[in-house]
Amino acid sequence: MDAVIVARLQFAFTIGFHILWPTFTIGLAGFLALLSVLWWRTGRPVYRDLLRYWSRIFALAFGMGVVTGLVLSYEIGTNWAGFSRAVSNVVGPLFAYEALTAFFLEAGFIGIMLFGEGRVSRGAHAFACCMVSLGTLLSATWIIAANSWMQTPAGAVADADGIYHVVDWWSVVFTASFPYRLAHMVMASFITCSFVIAGVSCFHLWRGRHPEASRIALSLAMWMALVLTPTQILVGDMHGRNTLAHQPTKLAAMEGLWQTVRGAPMTLIAWPDMEQARNLYAIEVPHVASLYLTHSWSGEVQGLDAVPREDWPNVPIVFFAFRIMVGIGVVLLATAVTGAILRLRGRLYTSRRFHFLAMGAAPLGFIAVLAGWTTTEAGRQPWVVYGALRTADAVSPVAAHAVLTSLLLFVLIYAALLLIFLWVIARLLLRGPAVLAAVARPPEGVLAGATASAIATGPGE
Repeated sequence: MDAVIVARLQFAFTIGFHILWPTFTIGLAGFLALLSVLWWRTGRPVYRDLLRYWSRIFALAFGMGVVTGLVLSYEIGTNWAGFSRAVSNVVGPLFAYEALTAFFLEAGFIGIMLFGEGRVSRGAHAFACCMVSLGTLLSATWIIAANSWMQTPAGAVADADGIYHVVDWWSVVFTASFPYRLAHMVMASFITCSFVIAGVSCFHLWRGRHPEASRIALSLAMWMALVLTPTQILVGDMHGRNTLAHQPTKLAAMEGLWQTVRGAPMTLIAWPDMEQARNLYAIEVPHVASLYLTHSWSGEVQGLDAVPREDWPNVPIVFFAFRIMVGIGVVLLATAVTGAILRLRGRLYTSRRFHFLAMGAAPLGFIAVLAGWTTTEAGRQPWVVYGALRTADAVSPVAAHAVLTSLLLFVLIYAALLLIFLWVIARLLLRGPAVLAAVARPPEGVLAGATASAIATGPGE
């Protein structure tokens, strides 16, 4: 393997591991904000108990996001010097805006959110929770803006040395793909969080413990899932049409289309063969791809034959990752609809089969996010800035064995971090909200120390 492949593998592993935590914390911060407002307005202890319970889980996930996010900035500098040199004038300020808005908002209020109960009024605590939630959304906005510029670049021009300079910041931030990608990612975060909350709540109901808190959490989570899962499918359709317009080669790989054709079929499953430029063992439905991509029975869809072979992404990776994402989306939609039907029948809190289904669906959102990220990033290849900067020109002149060594170290360290996180989070999940509600508040000095620690560690998204 050459340095480009190893550098890509390292970044894929580290950012793939990191993206799990912002995905969860964006959705969970919104859920905590809702619980804090409900506790403030109603005074019901059950909302306070749920808030305490999920706040501790949020703190652990947020900490993992901080630790794994810091690595990425160093990695860009060490492994991707060509990228840094070419686009730092564009991407660098967007990362700085994230720190100036999202991070300072989170760092300023997360201490009150986690340790302020009893020290500030319920209204002030609810305000702090809302500010942390807003901070996570702002963080996602700036990161998606930076990545969207790499997917559909606009508002910047390259000089004779290949260095990009911004001529229109509005166009840099609000690129053609930005609104669709932001909506798709934020909803994915809330859907992922809703099924984790539903799965944990069903686990406690299955055990016959914490019935009131678990029922309320399950109800809120399933309402969120019922609204967002079909909405996500509609947003995904709009995102797909945007990709057809601005990144047709990526879309051709997603659909397994080798030739430009009218009335393109929907390929349910196949084995894409890049050497022969065709699909093996394909199961297809005629015209359907043209119908949902162009909204026309005989609409034209560009195939991979429209660009040189050296500009093709790795078609099997993109093809299968896309189907994993869509397949999980269908499963989650079916689960949400099943929950709605059981709610109407008065069996949402008593159906043990549904409880097992919800527990099984709890991790699926994370898998779908990873599959969607793989589709987006692998489908962009061989470009790191689509149509402008090739990945081979963006890598640093570093020996492959050096990058491989650091990759192996990352795998070992991250595996250890994940095991520790799972051990701690399992203990928290097993205890339940009612038990945690009885835990004493942290001693004096913890609030100041935790806030100072958050400021020192840097942004977590």
